[in-house]
Amino acid sequence: MPRIGDAPGMDALKAWFVREVLPLEAVLIQYLSRGGRSKSDVEDLRQDLYMRVCLAAQQELPRATRPFVFKIARNLLIDRVRHEQVVPIDQAENLEDLNIAIDEPTPDRTVIARQELRRLQRILDKLPERFRNAIVMRKVEGLSVREISERTGAAEKTVEKHLTEGMRALAEELYRDTAETGRST
Repeated sequence: MPRIGDAPGMDALKAWFVREVLPLEAVLIQYLSRGGRSKSDVEDLRQDLYMRVCLAAQQELPRATRPFVFKIARNLLIDRVRHEQVVPIDQAENLEDLNIAIDEPTPDRTVIARQELRRLQRILDKLPERFRNAIVMRKVEGLSVREISERTGAAEKTVEKHLTEGMRALAEELYRDTAETGRST
C-alpha cells in the first residue's frame, strides 16, 4: 500500500476516499442514524467520521476499507456517548449544598406505599389461588411463563390464561376499590 505523506500521496488519498469511502455513505448514514439521532446530528457525525477516516488513512491506506471505516464509526459513536454522559465538575460540586435526599423517600411517601401494598395484598388474597400464584411468580419473582409452567406442572397456555384472567380480575378489583374509595369521600 502506498504511504501518504507527500503531495502525490494526497492525490492517492483523495482517489481512495472517492473510490472506496463515498460509496459507503448511504449505509454509513443509516448506521449513524440508529438511536433516533436528528438529521443534523447525523450530518455532524458523518463529517467527524470522514475527518477521522482521512487522518487515519494518511498514515497508510487500509487494505479493507469497509471494516476500517465502520470501526472508526463505531469508535466515534462510543466517544459521543461517553461525552454525553459526562457531568461537568462544577455542577457536581454543589450537590451537598442542595440538601436533597436523593434515594430516601419522604415519610409520607413511605406510609402511602405501605398502604398501597397492603391494599394490593388484600386484593391478591381474594383471587383464586391459581391466578394469585401465577401473578406472584411472574410479576414479583420475575419468572417466565415457561418457568412457571415447569414449576407448577401446568401447560404454558394454561399459565398464560391464568396470568391474563388474574391480571384482569386484579385490575377490576383495584379499579372497583378505587372507585368506591373515591365515592365515599
